[in-house]
Amino acid sequence: MTDVVIAGSGPTGLTLACDLARRGVGVRILEQRAAPHRESRGKGLTPDSIEAFGPLGVAERMTAVGRTGVTLRKYFDGAHISDTAVGDGLLIGQWQVEEVLRERLAEFGVQVEYGARLAGISQDAAGVTARLADGRAVRSRYLAGCDGGRSTTRGLLGIPFEGSTAEEEVMLLGDVAAPGLSREFWHQWFTSDGGGVLLCPIPGTESFQLQASRELDDRGEPLPPSLESFQRLFDRHARMPGILLAEPTWLSSWRVNVRMAARIREGRAFLAGDAAHVHPIAGGLGMNTGIQDATALGRALAAALTGQAGERVLDAYEAERLPVAEALLADTTRRMERVLAAVREPGVGTEAGLD
Repeated sequence: MTDVVIAGSGPTGLTLACDLARRGVGVRILEQRAAPHRESRGKGLTPDSIEAFGPLGVAERMTAVGRTGVTLRKYFDGAHISDTAVGDGLLIGQWQVEEVLRERLAEFGVQVEYGARLAGISQDAAGVTARLADGRAVRSRYLAGCDGGRSTTRGLLGIPFEGSTAEEEVMLLGDVAAPGLSREFWHQWFTSDGGGVLLCPIPGTESFQLQASRELDDRGEPLPPSLESFQRLFDRHARMPGILLAEPTWLSSWRVNVRMAARIREGRAFLAGDAAHVHPIAGGLGMNTGIQDATALGRALAAALTGQAGERVLDAYEAERLPVAEALLADTTRRMERVLAAVREPGVGTEAGLD
């Protein structure tokens, strides 16, 4: 019987797997996707996350892939108005974080098991049985659901996901090339008629992550994300006719989603990362909070498995991380309100920005 089975191979699940493996804990990591993705998604690591990666042996690898000292260049009605240093974090795409963690996990002798979708969970006094969609059963002492905002684990455990989801999508997201646009800056454009576009260079690639307010059709309905839509929005806000966007590798849309699991422990099963809480993207804290969840959960599980502590340490995980999630949701909601105000009132936007 495996010590811990982890559902989900995003930054949260991979961090947890690496942390447990380096402590000598037996671990399996299941992923319902057929293969890794290459989408930028979360694109920054905070100093706390880099510090957490130190004991895992990947902090230097992350800094080698990412970039520090990024400057946010702001424009209004096409004119450059200011340059601002972007904190002390590390600019790095989520898929790059996952790649580094997968490589480290492989050094511990553990591979992500792709195409493994959870279909059922049952528990008894000795462990957890995870039933997979292909009919297999995986037995472990503990189970960790790190499988994102639409967590199958959370659903199978019957844990309510309390909060709200906006009906209207408010933002387009994607990864595109922008030949001719300087990669020395994180570019942000606002216009006096409202709305905005942001293009952030992903280190070590030719891609920029694009964020933009939704484009509407003649009836006021949002248009689906597409390269053509990205180009129209870029032309409207950036006013740089020589720049043609190309090579879209990720096209998506986003709506405000503020939810938190009613509990993050159900017997021998636990939730971490977006499976436990989702929130506005303003501030870039989602991936980092998941990494911190994984660090806390890894510490608790290892202590319980090695006999250094009893059930108290497992209860302490929930007691520690639920208040953090609650504070995070409140903070990012306030940030998002400022971002939406910036889109509606461009004069405000030149200060508030789109995190």
